[in-house]
Amino acid sequence: MKWPLKFWLAVLVIILVAGILRLWRLDNRPMHGDEAIHAYKFGRLLERNEYRYDPGDFHGPTLNYFTLIPALLSGKGIYASLTESTMRIVPVVFGLLLVVMPLLLVGGLGRPVSLIAAGLTAISPAFVFYSRYYIQEMLLVCFTFGVMCTGYKYVRSRKLIWALSAGLFAGLCHATKETCIIAFGSMLVALLARRYIFTAEHAETDEKENRLKSAFSAVSAVHLAVAVVLAFCVSALFYSSFLTNPDGVLDSFRAYAAFFSRAGANQHHIEPWYYYLRTLIFSKSEMGPPWTEGFVVILAGIGGVLIIARKGLGNLDRRLLDFLLFYTAVMLVVYSAIPYKTPWCLLGFYHGMILLGAVGVVAIIGLIERMLARLVVGAFFVLVAVDLATQAFTASFISYTDPSSPYVYSQPTKDVVKIAERIKNVLPPDSTGFEPVWVVCPGGDYWPLPWYLRGFKNVGWWNDVNEITQPAPVVIASAELEDRLINRLYEISPAGEKNLYVPLFETYIELRPGVEIRGYITKDLSDKLLESNNER
Repeated sequence: MKWPLKFWLAVLVIILVAGILRLWRLDNRPMHGDEAIHAYKFGRLLERNEYRYDPGDFHGPTLNYFTLIPALLSGKGIYASLTESTMRIVPVVFGLLLVVMPLLLVGGLGRPVSLIAAGLTAISPAFVFYSRYYIQEMLLVCFTFGVMCTGYKYVRSRKLIWALSAGLFAGLCHATKETCIIAFGSMLVALLARRYIFTAEHAETDEKENRLKSAFSAVSAVHLAVAVVLAFCVSALFYSSFLTNPDGVLDSFRAYAAFFSRAGANQHHIEPWYYYLRTLIFSKSEMGPPWTEGFVVILAGIGGVLIIARKGLGNLDRRLLDFLLFYTAVMLVVYSAIPYKTPWCLLGFYHGMILLGAVGVVAIIGLIERMLARLVVGAFFVLVAVDLATQAFTASFISYTDPSSPYVYSQPTKDVVKIAERIKNVLPPDSTGFEPVWVVCPGGDYWPLPWYLRGFKNVGWWNDVNEITQPAPVVIASAELEDRLINRLYEISPAGEKNLYVPLFETYIELRPGVEIRGYITKDLSDKLLESNNER
């Protein structure tokens, strides 16, 4: 299929905008605790070639293994040499891939819908923000959409290559995150609903649709079996740490016990059913600006209504549209029903909304007969796009640690960088001796500090004040532990081993908003530092 030059130019502009929003100042936001944990696990893989899937948490291994590519290409062979940009380039790449993937559906959605879907994905504040986030979600959405795109290509052509591609993407989905089963289940429900509801309701379809119905119904059993086998092999390859840990394959299925427990019984991150819709439609705190991607949600609703009513769809493949409508609706219902919620989990069904919203835009313009009215509506849509791009820029480059942003979630403050810089100023990273730094936070709530102190050879990470080991010359501790820490330093310490500690920080320091953390340094080390500074 030959596409006109203006279409390709529009695609290039979209890619350019998406690239700028995702790549520029990729290291500006402090590492989130989840990012730091994934980075730590990757560091073990990088330095020791050691990865063991943990069925209790941390999700699948694709993120870790794909990060080997930028790390090795950039010459980063040890954990301490890694940078935020090295890690985050992985979700950026898959975020950019997700932007261009609607082009695979041009045969069913048409060029205008595919182009608008790509543009909305490129400038969506949510997709831009989380494309710059070292977690699995962007990979999962990309692989999930890959299953749908290649599956559709197979239905239209019945070529084995597309069946294999769908199997590859399905295997990558499972190797990325446990929540892939929600997407797979939603796809199955959408296929069944499309087959048994709309087929009966719209039996008077034209000859072209009847031919497509035959194509949807006649899937080669051999091709399907080959795709399933490939999906299993791809997933098993990752979970087995490339055949070095066979138990990892079984662990990938045992993990669902922890997954369902966290989804239904975990008391952390519990939100009402409307949390995701509220996040997308309108979010406003007392101190921050309003945030909304509500126009996309509204357009998705209009697109869904027009798909059901069969209005303004032109030559679009109605069976593909029906599938996307059911898939998105089921995903929205399931994710809304799960009490455990984090904002990045909305990306799965929101991507479906973007596709439906693109259908809504084209259908609305197509239903308007007068050219002047079309121009007015088109201008309004351009203003909506500008607003989305502005919010995306604000979210990722201005308010990236601001709790008023709906996408900033348990985000560490910029103080984590100050903590690391202060420690490096008073204690060289190559300091020898046993644990020159203590970090003490209840429940191990000290992340992402391990990322920022990754250059130190010996750091003691404690959930509570250690009453046995000799205190380190530098101590970082939660404010709530100050009384226990004072008791350990001055009451429990044997005579002759007591050191006078002075504050390490001159100002109030937070790990996260409202979570104060304090620093202490022995007076003799502080005096040496002061003397050294005076000599300079």
